[in-house]
Amino acid sequence: MSARILVIDDEDSMCNFMEIMLSKEGYEVDVTTSPNDGVDKIRNENFDLVIADLNMPEMTGIDVLKKVRSFKFDQELVVMTAFASVETAIEAMKQGAADYITKPFKVDEIKLVIEKSINRRKLIGENITLKKQLQGANSVDKLIGQSEAIVQVKILARRIACSDSTVLIRGESGTGKDLVAKAIHSLSPRCGGPFVTINCAALPETLLETELFGHKRGSFTGAIRDKDGLFKVASGGTFFLDEVGNTTPAIQVKLLRVLEDKKITPVGDTKTMDVDVRLIAATNADLEEDVRAGRFRADLFYRLNVIPIDIPPLRERMEDLPLLVDHFVHKFCDKTKTRLRKVSKEAMALLTGYAWPGNVRELENIIERAILLNRSDTLEPSDFPEKLSQQQSAQIVSSGQPATPTLESIEKAYIHFVMSQTDGRKAEAARILGIDTSTLYRKIQRYDLKADDKKTESDGNNASESK
Repeated sequence: MSARILVIDDEDSMCNFMEIMLSKEGYEVDVTTSPNDGVDKIRNENFDLVIADLNMPEMTGIDVLKKVRSFKFDQELVVMTAFASVETAIEAMKQGAADYITKPFKVDEIKLVIEKSINRRKLIGENITLKKQLQGANSVDKLIGQSEAIVQVKILARRIACSDSTVLIRGESGTGKDLVAKAIHSLSPRCGGPFVTINCAALPETLLETELFGHKRGSFTGAIRDKDGLFKVASGGTFFLDEVGNTTPAIQVKLLRVLEDKKITPVGDTKTMDVDVRLIAATNADLEEDVRAGRFRADLFYRLNVIPIDIPPLRERMEDLPLLVDHFVHKFCDKTKTRLRKVSKEAMALLTGYAWPGNVRELENIIERAILLNRSDTLEPSDFPEKLSQQQSAQIVSSGQPATPTLESIEKAYIHFVMSQTDGRKAEAARILGIDTSTLYRKIQRYDLKADDKKTESDGNNASESK
């Protein structure tokens, strides 16, 4: 792609000359004789280089520099003037000018200055991208866990990051779908662009529409000025649509157009606008079921579901819980600048025996609460909400375990609980437990749960015979 250059000079002849000369060199050139118009262009568009005359009646080149630096500090800008002096050159460089050209100049001279400035900008951009990609590698590590399911999520995130394909992240609330989206963005070539996110469930349809696509002044009551939609804001980067399953049919139609044509139409406008975004969507709903029920457009679902990523709930990867607990304990001790707490075996057993309906987010909140309220060196069961021990007690009572359980007895009780919830269906129970069916069979034998096993098989046989 050719570099974009904006020329700001109050003389039409100079603008025409620069446009012809630079276009012949293969650059994409835009010119204006108004400094204010030039500043607006820089604010709303991306230019690899700006060339501004230093002496203009409406606004000096140094004033242009100062204004641009207030909202786009990394803009590469070269000033030129017929009134050359050491003082003006020093002042221009102090304000951040990349170089300085005096009029009249030789064509070869300005070509060299432009080439140097654009190459410098490319180098800076490459360095920024490299740093962000290195940060992106670390962002994947924010997905705490060593379970097979989480390892596979990390591998998939790294593999798909380099593409521009649409991603659909599926998982229960609190599983960390936003972390996966951020990791994909940070590892992608778009990491230098914005990462914009919106929760579709948090806004009513009319407000969501204007947030996504923007609106024109006067398009509805209260629209006193034009507003850019988040799709435009995210241009050049990644747009994360959280809880996309909560969108209405009208919004779904517009989202489909974005995916198909990469175009949006602001509310109250008749003109379309091109957008360059990678879309990552997330949902805690069963979109396939919603499609069958007519609540979600099938064509949009297939557009979103190009690369699906499933984030398992915490109850299906309990082997990761000790790592998560350790991570959050360190995090909140650092945050509150307090001594590092240990977690007692009894407390860890309590945490391991809980089903975590709120997933990792619930665990994080509970650990934060415990750190804030605890005054000793060790977190004990009493530092955690009663609901954890109440659920565990119910499981223990149902399996006939002693009142002071061991970690082994909690595992036995939890397996018994899950088996009862699935009516003895071992494949379903193994899925919920996050283990292989063969592992479940071994644990059933180990914990002498064969009586329930035989009962289930007997019930299944009776059911088969009755058909």
